Amino acid sequence: MQVPQDFILQMQDILKDETPDFLSALDEKSPVSVRLNNKLKLNPDYDKVEHCRNAFYLPQRPHFTLDPWLHAGVYYVQEASSMYLEKIVDKYVKSDVNILDLCAAPGGKSTHLSSLISPNSLLVSNEMMPQRAFVLAENMIKWGDANTIVCNNKPKDFSFADSFFDVILTDVPCSGEGMFRKEPKAIEDWSLNNVAMCAQRQKQIVRDVWNTLKENGLLIYSTCTFNTQEDEDNVRWIESELGAECMESKHFYFHKNRGEGFFIAALRKISHNINTCRIKAHKTEKTHTLLSNLTNAYDLTIIRRNDSVDAVPYNKLSEYKFLSEKLNILKHGTKLCVQKGKNEIPDIQLALSKHIDTSKVNKFELDWSTSIKYLKKEALRLDDAPIGYVLLTYRSVPLGWVKNIGDRCNNLYPNEWRIRMNNIPNEQCELPF
Repeated sequence: MQVPQDFILQMQDILKDETPDFLSALDEKSPVSVRLNNKLKLNPDYDKVEHCRNAFYLPQRPHFTLDPWLHAGVYYVQEASSMYLEKIVDKYVKSDVNILDLCAAPGGKSTHLSSLISPNSLLVSNEMMPQRAFVLAENMIKWGDANTIVCNNKPKDFSFADSFFDVILTDVPCSGEGMFRKEPKAIEDWSLNNVAMCAQRQKQIVRDVWNTLKENGLLIYSTCTFNTQEDEDNVRWIESELGAECMESKHFYFHKNRGEGFFIAALRKISHNINTCRIKAHKTEKTHTLLSNLTNAYDLTIIRRNDSVDAVPYNKLSEYKFLSEKLNILKHGTKLCVQKGKNEIPDIQLALSKHIDTSKVNKFELDWSTSIKYLKKEALRLDDAPIGYVLLTYRSVPLGWVKNIGDRCNNLYPNEWRIRMNNIPNEQCELPF
């Protein structure tokens, strides 16, 4: 692999005698790794990712697009090095928390965090770029947790929330050196000037949200780079300029780890916040019939937004409403339905919630071929399915809703999520699980 000479010189300063091994590893094939949701209890016979309990390396890359379980949120395809986040969270997060994933798209670390935090915690997953924010929302919806918010905001938009968050993850935009094997464009875009520009932008991002982190709160700072400007130098800057103590940091290199390049650091905030946000208490709103379709219904309450009926954790109702007043919310707990006059159209978020009680809804099992047609949002006819709103499943895992009117079904799968792949095989291809 051809990489810039300036990059080679940079790595020689960092790795010294290990540089030839590092450069040689650039030509190796990237490993394929996945992390399992807890929607199902699976124990596949694959090599485990050593620093993540529910993650595995696959022997080869399958046609993920053609696996209905991927679309249902049974697993997430994620680079293995970045899963070290689990070690940091396990070590430093011991209680219920409000946590912000500031630069969260496409959702790998947010879905991971969602699996790691307690049910009484609140995760706010944010992405500044609108198109990427919708991808983030899609992946968080498929992961299926109700104690999550997805929003599309700039870092400085959070400044109103003084001392609101116990933990902030800043997986900041970077020069992408750790992605050279997977993304050739990252090599084309790389330069020393770009590294310097990224380092300055990263400082500004952290500065913009620093007041929202509680005193003694945890900042997790990460990049997919190797250079010291974006990594160690910025950690030292956070310590000296903002007031923090670095408790640990770790680099992942191609030639040392089975994954891509990654850097992560855990810092404890030691500076004092002048202000603290005040959150008004809110009364619980009335329940909703569809709420009973969730197994943890007693922990949830209802928020209505225009025609949307959302279920949010009862213990975080005030926090949800406080944030909703200031942020551009894309996902707000679990949307149960859209209200159109007297009609209640069940939402995809209810279908994919990991807490849905499928014994309380009409459901219909699909084979692989029909599942793919559904996920392509094609017209379906299901002669043996119940009339009305029906939850479709594949290998017992919910995929989404149709409205069966007898001679045909209205396909309610979100149009923006549909499979756009052409030339799909007639027979089921090999899938990872």
